[in-house]
Amino acid sequence: MDGLLVAKETNKRKWIYPLIRKGKLYKWRSWISYAYLLLFFTGPLIRIKGQPLLLLNFMERHFVILGQVFWPQDIFLFVLASLVFVVCVVLFTIAFGRVFCGWICPQTIFMEMFFRKIENWIEGDGSKQKKLDSGPWTKEKILKKGSKHLLFIIFSFLIANTFLAYLVGSDVLFKIITEPVQLHLVGFLSIWVFTIVFYLVYSQVRELVCTVACPYGRLQGVLLDRDTLVVAYDEVRGEPRGKLSKTANNAPPKGDCVDCGLCVSVCPTGIDIRQGTQMECINCTACIDVCNEVMDKIHKPLNLIGFYSENMIHKKQKPSFTGRMMGYSGIIIVLMTVLCYFIFSRGDMDLAVMRSAGMLYQEQKNGIISNIYNAEVINKSNQSRDITIQPNDPAIKIKYIQAPGKIAAGSSVKTVFFLMIPATHIKSAKTDVKINLVLNNKVIQTVSTAFVGPPND
Repeated sequence: MDGLLVAKETNKRKWIYPLIRKGKLYKWRSWISYAYLLLFFTGPLIRIKGQPLLLLNFMERHFVILGQVFWPQDIFLFVLASLVFVVCVVLFTIAFGRVFCGWICPQTIFMEMFFRKIENWIEGDGSKQKKLDSGPWTKEKILKKGSKHLLFIIFSFLIANTFLAYLVGSDVLFKIITEPVQLHLVGFLSIWVFTIVFYLVYSQVRELVCTVACPYGRLQGVLLDRDTLVVAYDEVRGEPRGKLSKTANNAPPKGDCVDCGLCVSVCPTGIDIRQGTQMECINCTACIDVCNEVMDKIHKPLNLIGFYSENMIHKKQKPSFTGRMMGYSGIIIVLMTVLCYFIFSRGDMDLAVMRSAGMLYQEQKNGIISNIYNAEVINKSNQSRDITIQPNDPAIKIKYIQAPGKIAAGSSVKTVFFLMIPATHIKSAKTDVKINLVLNNKVIQTVSTAFVGPPND
């Protein structure tokens, strides 16, 4: 790995200048990246039932996913969703390796399909960039470097604003942009902090995010097995590699690999795929495209480099859905079912009632027995609500010690009250009673609780 990061000649960081070859898979990746970028930049403006498509406001603990509002009271849903996500990542990695990194990961899409294209447009392909960097500082170099970094800063600023919109909301971002700076100093500083971070990532750190910082590359080493489909070199077919030769027929036979080195030249992380599966490989498929171009020119079968498992290469097995994959798939289906049930069955309001611990019943005037209760009402909606609590039985009366009143959006209130029941209605030492949560004269939730009183003999 050190050889990928440090040049032996200078003992300094080894910069990578990948060539771009627009093959079939590259075009598919481009279309996916265009769709992703369109969704990313328009996402803060999309509304579903008045709610943003995605909002992750950690400061106010207000989250919106696909128009569904979540508050801190829904933390168990986030735990369950995180568990589902982890299991999905494990299964996907077992089946397809690190394809997510090369095709869907935001870091790769922004780096390879956005900033890399700007760089190639201004400075030329990888060989021209390398020549420009090693040459003296001329007017041309200053102009190209200055233009590139200016565009990098502009687009990093645009990404930073969009990213912040997902954290605070597009309406708040609009206020930060249009109103005086002193009114939104934290927001203003956040924009520039994010801008600097994104600029440094895509102009300086670059592929080190994938090869050094990202823990997922190390995770795949534990999860891959002989049936995992990854971008791999068919060494059985390709070796021994060597240049095409027109010499005598008695020369030793060679494999299909002509040792052109283009698979290394196009790799954005600088590895040689012919050395086997490596942690730094992000499965971007650039080596597949360029190798297929060479195979086509020399009239050899395509996919010397392709999506293969170890067993497909060495045992000529077909891709199979292994028992481990089936097990993880079953777990995912169960977890997804449970998660969907909780998401779609949850209400905007939630009532919890508990009889005060250690308190006996109280005998009131006119043959009334009372119990004291503590209750909490949670408002999960994005609007304030004015609610009341009513017993389900008209014979039971409620007397507030602390009334709930109006509840702000995404907050909760606690209330204390007496339940008053005529002694003639009490048939046993413990009676189940039902309490209704009422909003706009409509019962939206009913909960049960216990009422303790003297039995009526």
